[in-house]
Amino acid sequence: MNLNDLQPKEVFRFFYEICRIPHGSYNIDAISDYLVAFAKERNLEVVQDELKNVIIKKPATEGYEKEETLILQGHMDMVAVKDAESDIDLEKESLRLNFKDGCLYAEGTSLGGDDGIAIAYALAILDSDTIKHPALEVVITVNEEVGMDGAIGIDLSGLKGTRLLNIDSEEEGVLLTSCAGGMRVHAVLPVNKVPLEGACVEITLSGLKGGHSGAEIHHGRANANHTMGRILAELSKKMSFGIVEISGGEKDNAIPLYAESVLAVKDVDMALMKAELEALEVMLNKEYAGKEENILITLRKKECENTMMADNASTARICEYLCAVPDGVIAMSGLNQGFVETSLNLGVLKLTEAGLEADYALRSSIEQSKLFLRDRVDMITRAFGGTCEFSGDYPGWEYKAVSPLRDKMIRVYEECYGSSPEVTAIHAGLECGILLEKKKDLDCISFGPDIYDIHTTKERMPVYSVKRTWEYLLAVLAEKENE
Repeated sequence: MNLNDLQPKEVFRFFYEICRIPHGSYNIDAISDYLVAFAKERNLEVVQDELKNVIIKKPATEGYEKEETLILQGHMDMVAVKDAESDIDLEKESLRLNFKDGCLYAEGTSLGGDDGIAIAYALAILDSDTIKHPALEVVITVNEEVGMDGAIGIDLSGLKGTRLLNIDSEEEGVLLTSCAGGMRVHAVLPVNKVPLEGACVEITLSGLKGGHSGAEIHHGRANANHTMGRILAELSKKMSFGIVEISGGEKDNAIPLYAESVLAVKDVDMALMKAELEALEVMLNKEYAGKEENILITLRKKECENTMMADNASTARICEYLCAVPDGVIAMSGLNQGFVETSLNLGVLKLTEAGLEADYALRSSIEQSKLFLRDRVDMITRAFGGTCEFSGDYPGWEYKAVSPLRDKMIRVYEECYGSSPEVTAIHAGLECGILLEKKKDLDCISFGPDIYDIHTTKERMPVYSVKRTWEYLLAVLAEKENE
């Protein structure tokens, strides 16, 4: 099928334009300027702040002047990750879109449906002369995926609306009414290096599913960084080696699906290492049966560019630290059955001149639990001689007992589909909590089309769900409450 034939055409037209502009987190100047140019070309009121957040306003269509002003909200950045073998430069090149089995995807990279589809919906509405709607205030923030910097810094004092549709959910038919809070943790473990001794080998851990550290943490998938630490710890029981390099993951809020380490090892231990890794591969696939499909551990000789390696004490410290820090789901909710309450994800790992650097995404729907897990990671890191820095602390979004917007969204959904939507919470962080702190009278709902395996190179967005959600959004816009 030709991508230009996908429906709704007006939505996919703008989604394609967005995908042509590199817009990973912190690389948002071009996409922000594109949004401003879009608004100015249509004579719409637009504000771009110093952070590059964009607010676009459009008056109500005829007959909707008395309706409540509605805020449409999403973020312009995406989690830009790629397969290890991909040659694409996500800082400079367009995504390579394709279509298969009813889904849109990007070849070798994440798709950025989170949250490109929200922007595409909003632009299609702003571009139209026929879609019926109340006065609109479209709020598009920056760097949501790396700490919600845009939402934290945006000024909402110029907004009239008190009803906000956050189009940043990835499951059709689900209305989100609350979410977890969280923060980022950057840990550095000191590493003492000595001249390299022995031959170099590279261990690669691959074949993992990865996923979103909020929306998919409950699946119990293997974290490549954590698992690599475990592999090295197991090897250290049988032989001596020095860590030359170790790395894994690309974003702190994405469950890493690969990791690599380069070790200096004695020739006499090569055969033993190969046998041990084969046994570990079998063990891990058995342990993660039903959660992972094909965990692969590969070993190959490698010419070392580095001339230094971690000494024995530092190598042991790295292995033990990666095993000691908790990973994945920390606690489930006692009130909402099946709901993750607190979690930790080691998203990025690398050995640098500063030492072993580890970046975590920490989440909890309970503020004190979030703070205790922060302290716990700090204590463990300090016990191993390291330090932690904390940033991007954002609040959770609490459920509102009274919500006219929620009532309307449920009513319109039932009218459209003849069934009730699921009304629930999510463990992933959403910007609603931060925006509510700035504008206390906001009534928020988050929703969106199905998107599978977000924040991974397997990300797929079903076209049928994009279309159904678009039709639902238009029905919400068109329903009058003040005749």
